[in-house]
Amino acid sequence: FSISATSRAPREGEVDGREYHFITPEKFRDLIEKKAFIEWEEVYPGQFYGTLRSELDRIWEQSGHAVFDIDVMGGLNLKKEFGDRACAIFIKPPSAEVLEERLRFRGSDDEASLQLRLDKAGYEMQFAPQFDHIVVNDHLEAAQSEALALVKEFLAQ
Repeated sequence: FSISATSRAPREGEVDGREYHFITPEKFRDLIEKKAFIEWEEVYPGQFYGTLRSELDRIWEQSGHAVFDIDVMGGLNLKKEFGDRACAIFIKPPSAEVLEERLRFRGSDDEASLQLRLDKAGYEMQFAPQFDHIVVNDHLEAAQSEALALVKEFLAQ
């Protein structure tokens, strides 16, 4: 499983190298210039996320296959980079209302950040048809099973 890099501060309980590789914004920009990322995006103003080439190399060396949990634009960039060698799955909330309810329940964002996330999610929905598959995350276990089945089917090809 790929561990993304981010310039945001760790949340409570997050550990560098486990949930994310936490990098300062300055270091992130430096790594962008050095082309150290296979994909990257300024997801929110001043908050960068991306996948280090070294992380992809590490995973391929271990298993030959990589799984990414990244934002929509990152997913499209990887699909563009790897074409048919990649399977892009769009995980979609059942509705905007359910997404808002879930984000509020999580309680990790202030109101302004929450609104940014909701606006971004609305924007990203338009890109769902560009993915190989769309999985509606109505019930977590069912969505996990569906995504796993799609990955297994892809790997069996």
